[in-house]
Amino acid sequence: MDKSEIRITVLGAGISGLAAAYWLNKEGFDVRILEFKNQPGGAMETSTQDKFLIDFGPNSGLETTPLISRIAEEIGLKDEMIYANEQSDKRYILKHNELHPLPTSPIAFLKTKLFSTNAKLRVMGEPFVGKSEDGYYQSIAEFVTRRLGKEFLDYAIDPFVSGVFAGDPSKLSVKSAFPKLYRLEELYGGLVKGMIKGARERKKRAEKSKQNARMFSFLNGMQTFPQAIASKLDGRVHYNSKVLEVKRLANAYEIIYFQDGEQKIIHSDLVLSTIPSHRAKNIFEKIDTELYEHLDSIYYPAVMVLFVGFNRQDIGRRLDGFGYLIPSKEKKTYLGAIWSSTIFPNRSDDDLAAFTIFIGGAKAPKRFADDKETLISDVIRQFKETMKIKSDPIIVKNKMWDKAIPQYNLGYIEHERYFEKFEENNPGLFLGGNYRGGISVGDCIKNSEVVADRIKDFIKNKFDK
Repeated sequence: MDKSEIRITVLGAGISGLAAAYWLNKEGFDVRILEFKNQPGGAMETSTQDKFLIDFGPNSGLETTPLISRIAEEIGLKDEMIYANEQSDKRYILKHNELHPLPTSPIAFLKTKLFSTNAKLRVMGEPFVGKSEDGYYQSIAEFVTRRLGKEFLDYAIDPFVSGVFAGDPSKLSVKSAFPKLYRLEELYGGLVKGMIKGARERKKRAEKSKQNARMFSFLNGMQTFPQAIASKLDGRVHYNSKVLEVKRLANAYEIIYFQDGEQKIIHSDLVLSTIPSHRAKNIFEKIDTELYEHLDSIYYPAVMVLFVGFNRQDIGRRLDGFGYLIPSKEKKTYLGAIWSSTIFPNRSDDDLAAFTIFIGGAKAPKRFADDKETLISDVIRQFKETMKIKSDPIIVKNKMWDKAIPQYNLGYIEHERYFEKFEENNPGLFLGGNYRGGISVGDCIKNSEVVADRIKDFIKNKFDK
């Protein structure tokens, strides 16, 4: 059977769906994407307002795989791919209303005031801590406390988890949410030993750890990336398409969806769903009710992205870093802030400064119960105090994500196992997106190639006989 005759439908035009469709389209398959919104990108949303460029979703990515620059080059976007200013390597943690740089070297770690002497001694004893007997059902909080101590959890890992997942370290599974960290203990017996030996393996695979990978974006914002991929797919992305149901037929799948108010039905040999689990659950419910339960139980906390801009001359502290994160123990109303115009160019005019503040997350589920304007005002007041800003912002914009980031909580391994079982029971149906294999941009792109390869293998086994 000719490749061009094999119909593949991808649900969702976020970066996961677009990248997978891109790989498959290159191979000559008949690929179609159904997207609910009127534009590509999913959570990648970029807006230009006044003299500011605003990313309401991911502000950047980490170049953990060469696939990222490969796609950028192939779609003609390599010249617009930009890397973080060297200044932004410095990251701060708020402690007792003061910003402390997170130490990035042994000497800096010994000198920092972020951790007590006892905490430093506890961290240095990590190589002598044994392995856990219950890795699959261990939270990142339990893992870190056992290996590095409670203070390191409170003032390093807790804010880091908030910055990445907007999550709760006492609930996130170390195995599912931080598999590479878990693997260091499982394979090498410890974190320090594993970091040394693991670096050699990554070098062979031409991959970089998230600690060493370069941070990237695009001159005109992150949404530039999915927009460029979509344009290369030459009309294969169908916008304003709300998928209602996928039905299994004898040798294909029937997809029922609304587009611009009109119900449509198409048949497809294969279906790849990359839409969020809370939307996918209804689409596949009649095929598998147990899958519905698994997808329904994945928690997505609410997060508000608050963008503010100030006159640079009114800011009383140096903008010499990426931004700062706030440990839960500090009892602030927000999770942290990114100094957007310090990291990348073209985020504001030179005499202005742009900041992105994050509010909510898994540890503050009731944060949005009160008046929105009062909340925003309170956050801006706290932010100005920390940043020593004496004027009001000249721009305030916000975006509310009611279901922001899937939480790989304890027991997530059961979901992962069932997703594999579901695909085995329904040949030609594939599940992807950021609730499988990692939430970062780099993870999504890497996993898009993995699922595209699985689809190609399936086609070879089914059609090339």
